[in-house]
Amino acid sequence: MIPSKASAQDYHSENLCTWCDGCGNYGIHSAIKRALIELGLKPYQVLLCFDVGCHGNMSDKLLGYRFHGLHGRVISLASGAALANPDVPVIALSGDGGCFSEGIGHLVHAMRSNYNMTFILHNNSNYGLTTGQASALTPRGEQMNTSPLGTVEDPLNSMDFIFSLNPTFVARGFSGNIRQLTDIIKAAVNHQGFSYVDILQGCPTYNKFATHEYLLGKCYDVKDANHDTSDFNQARKIATDTSEKISTGVLYQAKGIPHFLERLEARKGVETRLVDEVSEINMEDYFKKFM
Repeated sequence: MIPSKASAQDYHSENLCTWCDGCGNYGIHSAIKRALIELGLKPYQVLLCFDVGCHGNMSDKLLGYRFHGLHGRVISLASGAALANPDVPVIALSGDGGCFSEGIGHLVHAMRSNYNMTFILHNNSNYGLTTGQASALTPRGEQMNTSPLGTVEDPLNSMDFIFSLNPTFVARGFSGNIRQLTDIIKAAVNHQGFSYVDILQGCPTYNKFATHEYLLGKCYDVKDANHDTSDFNQARKIATDTSEKISTGVLYQAKGIPHFLERLEARKGVETRLVDEVSEINMEDYFKKFM
């Protein structure tokens, strides 16, 4: 891929953002655009795949190749696109509801297969678009719209779960730190393999327990702690321990691990892309047999 000059105007959309005032999606929206611009990618050089949720309203708030799919199914869609045309960077985005409930199976197998793509989790610990139901990441006891007396289930420890899948790239960011988030997304896109990026964001309307102010005071950059991103055990430890502070930045990266296409013996020495090997076939005669 040969980087070309890109500008904010390339990604500008006339559609107005409609998120609630103070929503973390504004910061994530800015960071994604800045990352793509700094990577030298123009809108026609990247594919952005959106799940259903508040984050999905970003699909018409910036220009480019975008696909707005079904709830919980964005990773399967994006992984197929990444396999079909590895020359186009693929970024999939989902909320914690769609990812860790309906879509958790797709997350498991995409990471296990190490598809060459970036996945961004918009983590606000609730189903925001459908008015504040508890998700699999909502802390126990929190009063949400469909659990006014408090949730009764323990949340998934998402980071411990992710590290149990033997990832090759794990990062965590905060929607209020756009500069750091931009650098994280750039590193994720440049990584060869499946990149998992957890973005903590405030939901000012429904999430009253992990507010923007709370996250602002809780998060720290692992660069300031001289963290070794190649140390799996240390990365897992600081990722899962959020009792005092929350680590952000690139937490773990294993370089040189073959991604899915590179592991396939049948693709060794093949220079064409899968998308080049698909041809149109006239099915008219075939269908006539059943008419």
